[in-house]
Amino acid sequence: MYKKDTYQIPLKDADVIYYPGFFPEKDALRYYKAILDTARWQQDRITLFGKTHPQPRLTALYADNSIPYSYSGITMHPYPFFPELLEIRQKVEALCKIHFTSCLLNLYRNGKDSNGWHADDEPELGKNPVIASVSLGAERYFHLKHKKEKQLKHKLLLESGSLLIMKGETQHHWLHQIPKTMKETGQRINLTFRNIIAL
Repeated sequence: MYKKDTYQIPLKDADVIYYPGFFPEKDALRYYKAILDTARWQQDRITLFGKTHPQPRLTALYADNSIPYSYSGITMHPYPFFPELLEIRQKVEALCKIHFTSCLLNLYRNGKDSNGWHADDEPELGKNPVIASVSLGAERYFHLKHKKEKQLKHKLLLESGSLLIMKGETQHHWLHQIPKTMKETGQRINLTFRNIIAL
């Protein structure tokens, strides 16, 4: 049972909880090295506003089924979970008390890699998806902004070994991003556990 600091992020129309140090530093480093070496990373081309360009990060999809996941003109097909991902998933599920079928991995190689404004609101994620996000490696800032009330914004530094959970109606009302940074930064791996359902 996780007993360290827990932060309920005070956001309107959202349910976002941050658990710094969810994984001890030693475990976080072990997971980081194993996933960096084992994951089948790929760089897709995405289409935004009619233009196609390389995605500014590497990705991989893992699941305990064969259901594909589509976003931004990309359709990803999952690989089977490997031991370290299963170990992490078990610990996250024990806290969230739900089962996650899939995990989307992102590798930010440096400060130039990013993930633009978006919501995890694809139909195959269901009505009110629970997204559990684990950070490993370098720290990066995570930004949120309300879809309608543009003045509502929040910024959070995601530390290695941390867990961020977004649930309820968060994806209906908020966008999030990992912006580029001019700051010298190392590689960061982000694991986003989710349920992907067949449509």
